[in-house]
Amino acid sequence: MSIIEKEIVTKDLITKSNLPASDYVINPYVGCPHSCKYCYARFMKRFTGHTEEWGNFIDVKRCDKPISVKKLYHKSVFISSVTDCYNPFEEKYQITRNVLEQLKQADCLITISTKSDLILRDIDILKELKNLIVSISINTLDNNFQSDMDNASSITRRIAALKELRKQGIYTVLFMSPIFPYITDFKKIIEATAEFVCEYWFENLNLRGSYKQEILQYISEKYPQFLSGYKEIYHNKNMEYWKQLSADIDSYCSLKNIKYTNYFYHSLLVAEKNSQILKTVRGEIV
Repeated sequence: MSIIEKEIVTKDLITKSNLPASDYVINPYVGCPHSCKYCYARFMKRFTGHTEEWGNFIDVKRCDKPISVKKLYHKSVFISSVTDCYNPFEEKYQITRNVLEQLKQADCLITISTKSDLILRDIDILKELKNLIVSISINTLDNNFQSDMDNASSITRRIAALKELRKQGIYTVLFMSPIFPYITDFKKIIEATAEFVCEYWFENLNLRGSYKQEILQYISEKYPQFLSGYKEIYHNKNMEYWKQLSADIDSYCSLKNIKYTNYFYHSLLVAEKNSQILKTVRGEIV
């Protein structure tokens, strides 16, 4: 099925962030043809007026207003939170590349998150950015499982991209997200990539809304041996699996001296961030 594409005008590419580790986000596109089955950003469709399914449309943002480098001074910027800034249409429109060109003069921390090796096209600009983290999402070493889940670059190509980025002196993060219970083997992924990954981020699979049943149906068909475990987690709300896995990650990474961040409890991290902001506003933090 062809992707419906159109250009839209936006007043500002920068928006305030609700993410625990960033002050601002930049989403150069609305929609994402990677069509990840577990995509939490599907909720964005209701703000677009599109009738197509999520993954079957892409809105390309056009903005005449330059990015305010002054506003970003000593702040953190995340690219992107509800799209992939290197989705296939970036090759044509180059919105992300234009954003990065503007950010070359910014004194801020820039984090780019993607599933695409198209990012290698922009290595010339990436090397000029003052404070940069590039995160590539990998939650399996199995290209078949990956192709069942999304239309992004293969796992082989993502790993090759991480390797090349690190070779070029760029700080690399492997974002192990989302971790599928009983399927994602975090130790094997680390063992396969540790030589060229600076840091690991971990995030668990959250199932909600329309894609919850879709994922559970997939598990019942492809991994029936794990279905009871998924029902325990996602129907009975039993958190023991995540608690044990979190402890295993802590133990393994500490033993191997691996730098990592655990985002399993994302909602708690967001609440903590908002609490800190509120205290700052009230003058409780200088």
